Amino acid sequence: MANNKELFLEICRREIKRDGIEELLEWLEKSDFFTAPASTKYHGSYEGGLCAHSLNVANCLGELLENHPEVEASRESAAICSLFHDICKVNFYKIGFRNVKDDGGQWVKKPVYEIDEKFPCGDHADKSIIILQSYIKLLPEEILAIRAHMGGFDTSVKGGSYFIGKIFEKSKLALLLHLADMQATYLLDDQEVDYAAKEL
Repeated sequence: MANNKELFLEICRREIKRDGIEELLEWLEKSDFFTAPASTKYHGSYEGGLCAHSLNVANCLGELLENHPEVEASRESAAICSLFHDICKVNFYKIGFRNVKDDGGQWVKKPVYEIDEKFPCGDHADKSIIILQSYIKLLPEEILAIRAHMGGFDTSVKGGSYFIGKIFEKSKLALLLHLADMQATYLLDDQEVDYAAKEL
């Protein structure tokens, strides 16, 4: 987990030269970003899962961009979109307890992650954009990519909106970020990955 934190910060400082990045990283270091889970129970639901998921998405997006050279995206944009797409989950979870039966059939309290929303300012992706924009200026394509990263899982789709598809038509970076997020979520996030030796 410590290695993932160091790598995350190193990639940010190497790839992102945007005004405000140091202030954003300082805020992250004071938050629970590096110890938080990525979800309550679905993927990366362990200490440090949010940082690990972000690195997994960065790795997957890098591979997708290599395989699709027709998609024009700077390394800086790729780093911002992949590493910060889920920044909305900072200070978002707390540890609670639920009663479960142990192997002997006795009821015991088991620690679980629960949602503890402190800044309810919109949809999952909207909140990430709002937080990021308070530190760094996002390019239009970065906004589109982060906004659409949930794809068909976005709450707007469930409500009948078609704008996610329109974003994918306009921004191939948005489509690749969504694919990278799905790949990380369903194929990588439940594995213990130490990226210290990897080149992202």
